[in-house]
Parts: sequence; C-alpha cells; structure tokens
Amino acid sequence: MRLSRFFIDAPLSIGEHDLPEAQAHYIGRVLRMAPGDAVQLFDGSGQEYRGQLLEVGKKTVRVTLDQAVSGQADSPLQVHLGQGLSRGERMDWAIQKATELGVSQITPIVSERCEVRLKDERADKRLAHWRQVAISACEQCGRSTLPVIHPPQTLADWLANTAADLKLVLHPVAEPLASHARPATLAFLIGPEGGLNDHEVEQAKAAGFQAARLGPRVLRTETAPVVALAVAQQLWGDF
Repeated sequence: MRLSRFFIDAPLSIGEHDLPEAQAHYIGRVLRMAPGDAVQLFDGSGQEYRGQLLEVGKKTVRVTLDQAVSGQADSPLQVHLGQGLSRGERMDWAIQKATELGVSQITPIVSERCEVRLKDERADKRLAHWRQVAISACEQCGRSTLPVIHPPQTLADWLANTAADLKLVLHPVAEPLASHARPATLAFLIGPEGGLNDHEVEQAKAAGFQAARLGPRVLRTETAPVVALAVAQQLWGDF
C-alpha cells in the first residue's frame, strides 16, 4: 500500500515531531487519518522519512519518524522555465505539470501580450499560491525536491539574467528540439495566451536563445510547457 506523502516546510530527522498547523488540519480534519497510520514526510532536502502518526487532534498532529530513505533523484537535465503569465487555472496547470515533469526553476514572465498584471500584495499572494501548487504536485508525483518559483519578472530582466547551456524560445517557424545537442542545463521561454510578438522573439534571440518548434500545431500557453518538457526529458533527461 502506498504511503501518504506530505511536504513539511521545516528540517526533518529521526524522532518525534509536531507538524505545522496547516498540515495537521489537512491530515486530521480533511483526510481523517488516525494514530497508527503510516506516513512519509519530506522537507525538500532530497531525504525522506517514514513513520507513523502518534496523536491526531483538531489542530495538532504528532508523528514519530523511524526510517530515513533516499528520495527520488532529480532529472539530470536542469530546466529553467520562463512561462508567460496567464490567467488563473492556466498558470496553475502550467506550474503543476512542469513540476511533475521535473522542472528545476519556474519564472512567470510579464510580456506585452500578458492579460494579467500583478503588483505588491497580490503578487505575493499569487507566488505563495503557486508554491503550494508545486508542493501538492511534488506530494503526488513522488518528487523529493521542490522547484524554485521566482517572483514574476519582465521579459527583458529574465532574458538578461538567465544562463543555460541551451536556451530555447518556442516559435512555430524553427528547427525541432531534437536537432539540438544534449545540454546539462536548459532554459525554455514560452509566451502567454497571446503569444510573444516578433520583437520579443528577436529580443530572445539577441540574448542567446534559439528558436525551436514542437510540431505543426499551435499549442495553448498551458499545453506548450507540458509538451516541451516531456520532449526535453525524453531527449536529454530521465524519461
């Protein structure tokens, strides 16, 4: 039987631990788990811990961890995804699936055709929300480390500060991904719902990005990262 996995945003070790209130509420009130139930916890370090619930209350849950195990290894391909900022569920979907597909870093990109603008408190709330989306995806898919989710950046800032062995901007008129040599680090730039305009594509090329295509069909902004990452992992990663 598969163990229930939970991310704990605090260092873990063998022994007894009181879980943070949010996880305690989810385990006790939502999942209705009981003392004696087995769990597996991870803290993003790459190490995981197995144990069981000792106490389950309305606001507190205490566990005992008695076995340390190596977590799932990261893909040898380190990918930084620059994802055009899109609305609501589209952005959540892109972050969730990119996490499942082993992405290392995600930066929401603000470009000319973005329909979303985030500032100050609202931006902080969205960043916290996206991080939770990634955490939930890690809990589900077995990842032991979390992708880094950066605050939204302008396209110009991201282009200027992103380094990788291979940097690709998705574009309908370009060479396929398979035409490139194997990189150790990869940066993908994917446009928002309205796509990148011609000037932005030229900006990316001037910053060292090469145009790449995924096939003859135009993909939605939330579909493109799923396909791009899956192809990249098949070519150069751990698929």
